[in-house]
Amino acid sequence: MQSILFKSKIHRATITDANLEYEGSVTIDETLMKLANMREFEKVAIWNVTNGARIETYILKGIPNSGTICVNGAGAHFFKRGDIVILATFGIYSESELENYKPTVVFVDENNSFREKRNELLP
Repeated sequence: MQSILFKSKIHRATITDANLEYEGSVTIDETLMKLANMREFEKVAIWNVTNGARIETYILKGIPNSGTICVNGAGAHFFKRGDIVILATFGIYSESELENYKPTVVFVDENNSFREKRNELLP
C-alpha cells in the first residue's frame, strides 16, 4: 500500500507579488525551495492565512536569497503583496519509507529570510 503524506512546507511566508498576466505557478526563492526539499515543477498547495484562500499549482525557481514568493496566473486573484501564506508539498510513500518518516518544515521571517528548519512537527 502507498500513502500520500505531507512532505514539506514553508511556514508563514509573505507574498512579495501576484502576477495575473503570467501563465500560472508560484515563483519561490530557490534557497528556500532547497531548504524545504521542494523541486521546480512540483505540485504545491498554497494556503492564504490572511484571507483563507487555498489553491494548488506548481513551483518555479526564483532568484536565490531574494525572498521571492510570487503567485502567478489565475491564482493571483486570491493573493496580494503582504499576505501571509503556507506553501506545502506532499509525496507518495510506501510502507517501508514510513518507518522513520519526518516532514521538513522551514520557518521564515517577515522578509522571507530563513529562520529555522525542522524535520518534525511540533507537539
